[in-house]
Amino acid sequence: MLRPARALIAAILAAGGLLAGPAGAQTKVLRVVPQSDLTVIDPMFGTAWISLIAGEMMYESLFAWDSKLEPKPMMAERWSVSPDGLVWRFTLRAGLRFHSGEPVTAEDVAASARRWMAMDSVGARLATMTQGIAVVAPDTIEWRLSRPFPAMLFALAAAPARFPAVMRAKDVLGADGAPITTRIDNAIGSGPFRFAANERVVGHRAVWTRNPDYTPRAEPPDGLAGARLVKVDRVEWHVIPDAATAAAALTAGEVDMLERPVLDQVPVLARNKASRIVKLAPIMSQNMLRPNATIPPFNDPRMRRALAYAINQEDEMAAGWGEPDYWKTCASYFICGAPFGTPAGGEAFKQDFAKARQLAAEAGYKGEKLTFVATTEIPTLRQMSEVAFDALKRAGFNVEMLWGDWGTTGQRLRNRDLWHLFLTGAPGVIMSHPLTNIATDMTCGGKNFVGWACDDDTERLREAFLNAPDSDRAAALDRYHRRLTEMQPYTLLGQYDAVSAIRADVAGFLDSPVIAYWNVEVRR
Repeated sequence: MLRPARALIAAILAAGGLLAGPAGAQTKVLRVVPQSDLTVIDPMFGTAWISLIAGEMMYESLFAWDSKLEPKPMMAERWSVSPDGLVWRFTLRAGLRFHSGEPVTAEDVAASARRWMAMDSVGARLATMTQGIAVVAPDTIEWRLSRPFPAMLFALAAAPARFPAVMRAKDVLGADGAPITTRIDNAIGSGPFRFAANERVVGHRAVWTRNPDYTPRAEPPDGLAGARLVKVDRVEWHVIPDAATAAAALTAGEVDMLERPVLDQVPVLARNKASRIVKLAPIMSQNMLRPNATIPPFNDPRMRRALAYAINQEDEMAAGWGEPDYWKTCASYFICGAPFGTPAGGEAFKQDFAKARQLAAEAGYKGEKLTFVATTEIPTLRQMSEVAFDALKRAGFNVEMLWGDWGTTGQRLRNRDLWHLFLTGAPGVIMSHPLTNIATDMTCGGKNFVGWACDDDTERLREAFLNAPDSDRAAALDRYHRRLTEMQPYTLLGQYDAVSAIRADVAGFLDSPVIAYWNVEVRR
């Protein structure tokens, strides 16, 4: 008879199809416990990192980041830029096909680029200087700018929450020819994996199969760049909400990877000869407390600064990430230890309840209820939210917690009138650069990251930094970062190493900005 824990594992995996799935005896299957369930399959809709990981499996873009965050060609075969920096031309590599069998054309690339610019913060910045994207041949587009944009290839390779995935034009354009900004659910890309929609079980399982028609690039795999060599037949995500049950499944060999094991289990899994702990991302990730800047009281920067004085980073990171071997405090929006990780202006923000109350009073806060939206599904975020809630109460804020799973939390956050605060994490690879840090984007108009902080002066300083010559870049960064600490688009909670637990008989995971499931071998 199975012991209770083993019986629970068996029940979960059977519900997800692992014990009675379609895979045959010779089929190579990689079985993963993801950090959360996949609620949105469209990588351009919403900002969930789990959707980006899935999106990179199914879709490709013109360029991709390598392990050093350098842009390298992916779908592009050739490209050029005019001497004045205003005209870029991109030609697709031969043989690209969608999972439906249709060839990828320049029309698809142009349509997808327009949708990306309508939905993503980096894309929106590029849109302000885009005069037009023309199809000049079946495999070539011409992108015209109003002013030079030196970071063009970096932007087209960027893997922030919404990466410039190429989709079929008929899927991304409406009847009027304008980009569709609503969610797309058919998941037809041209990448190395196909989504098995018929095997999707919400709350339990998501499955991808190897795309037999995919032709990899010739270069060696490097991060998200180079050859995407698929060495398994299936990738199965099995949602196991209970952390102890998930760890037991890994130890027993019933799953191959825990994308985000809880930290108190990491030492145990590291000592087990059947598994190992790996860090796949090149830069530490970041946690943040994000206020809703569109409604009182957090539409006032003084109230946002009050948050920073209410929080203790050490308490937050210890609650979420355990021993300090895996985390550090940091006063930089752009990641301490990364190229742009300056603390300028942020050094003064230490926990000071009296200062927090003073700033809150100056902002006109009179004890109105503040709704803190939080998820129960991701243990680190749940634990950190509980610590933040306690600190805010002690600082005199009238806070109410509204708990839910990650999918429900994401839905609530889209309604600006229903919440004031939420706590989340973001990969350092996107937060470390002023162009791709989605939460320091303070462009007005409500198209930036949820919370929608807005300040034209901050954006002017960001532009000055992005366009600064090398000789003035450090000074421009200093000015920009000091303004950010005044405006506080979010409260810094610290940074952490995101580690994964992997079975010893699984090899080939790449150091990558986003977890990549190509190049992975299951040796059994």
